[in-house]
Amino acid sequence: MDIEISGQWYENVPGLERYQLDKWRDYPLFLLAGVTSVAIFPADTRAPATDKSHKYVSIDHFAFIVSVKEFANARKRYKELGISYEFKDHFYFHSIYTLEPDGHIVQLTTLVVNTNDFYKN
Repeated sequence: MDIEISGQWYENVPGLERYQLDKWRDYPLFLLAGVTSVAIFPADTRAPATDKSHKYVSIDHFAFIVSVKEFANARKRYKELGISYEFKDHFYFHSIYTLEPDGHIVQLTTLVVNTNDFYKN
């Protein structure tokens, strides 16, 4: 994966706007259409290479933006179910990461700064 080529595709095809986040530096590559966004993270270069002709592709993780209330409910639910997760403070967002049954990382993330301070109007 070439993250720059991917970023150009999201800018040119669906028309998303590149958005540089000072606290995150170069990654993820963040692209916006209003408050709808795509965050592209570079793959782990230590992971085994995948044949590009293969129909299965290796990804780093899925991320879902949820409300602050949904985020708190998810943390509570994970604890009730005994699901382990990792919490991370990403300055603009708080996130929890867990593994789904197929071993993919699932990220739930919530904006913790004022919406107007983050999204372009």
